[in-house]
Amino acid sequence: MGESLLFSLNSTMPLFFIMVLGCLLHRKNFLTDDFVAMANKFVFNVALPVQLFRDLATMDVRASFDGAYVLFCAAATTASILVIWVLAKLLLKDKHIVGEFVQACYRSSAAILGAAFIQNIYGTSGMSGLMILGSVPLYNIFAVVILTLESPSLSRSAKSGMGEKIKKSLEGIVTNPILLGIAAGFVWSLLRLPMPTMVNKTLSSLAGLTSPLALLAIGAGFKGRAALAYLKPTAVATVTKLILLPAIFLPMAVHFGFTDQKLVALLVMLGSVTTPAGYVMAKQMGHEGVLTGSVCVTTTLFSAFSLTFWLFLLRSMGCIA
Repeated sequence: MGESLLFSLNSTMPLFFIMVLGCLLHRKNFLTDDFVAMANKFVFNVALPVQLFRDLATMDVRASFDGAYVLFCAAATTASILVIWVLAKLLLKDKHIVGEFVQACYRSSAAILGAAFIQNIYGTSGMSGLMILGSVPLYNIFAVVILTLESPSLSRSAKSGMGEKIKKSLEGIVTNPILLGIAAGFVWSLLRLPMPTMVNKTLSSLAGLTSPLALLAIGAGFKGRAALAYLKPTAVATVTKLILLPAIFLPMAVHFGFTDQKLVALLVMLGSVTTPAGYVMAKQMGHEGVLTGSVCVTTTLFSAFSLTFWLFLLRSMGCIA
């Protein structure tokens, strides 16, 4: 139990510390609002698409493919997103935060934390690739659709009917740099094209900027007083992300016979930190970003303990070794 807690703390607290650093540097006027805006723009248009492209392009999809597992990841992701979206539309009083709330509830740091968790526990991270394959493309596709359809700028415009929203959503999907990066990575992997060393190192350096820049931007752009207005949706999103989704889908996964690496990868997919990329996307697609940033902070702070709890429970039940 102690080892699991220490490992979880070592995985999540550095992310929290970088956010705090960003906040402190902004207060000292070392990081400006212009930096936050440009950092978000750079991550959204360059670093994150490169990271997703490289993750998928260097994955041998054919060799490690497990159709049932990938399908389960995709089904769990789709079901959770749609249910959360419907409930948010029905229950949230402030309709302007529906898009941010939904994305913050479902979108994990699967690509960033998945490999690290599994590698640490099992010495290999093969199953993280399949989990990423089944979830990350859907994360991003749904994020573009939801953030577009639930855009505050669209909802404020009386002239924007559903037809215009759908058209704008389709345009957003086709031109979204993150989705283009995913599509290019899939094609590269399926064609088994070689990745030259110089190209791979260059892409790796760019991809490595994604998390630090996004975390600094969250911290520097964090509005404490504004976040107080979103305490209730932040708490609900945090509980949904860290507790409810794992509680619903992990028993199903056990029922279908998934164990060990596959189960740990699902735990990361369902119950890990809300990805900093969600904050970047929300800001770049016309949303305030305060709620998303708040949920990133709270899930990062509490996920070390929730992930430790889930690991302990799964080990106690003999589901993971």
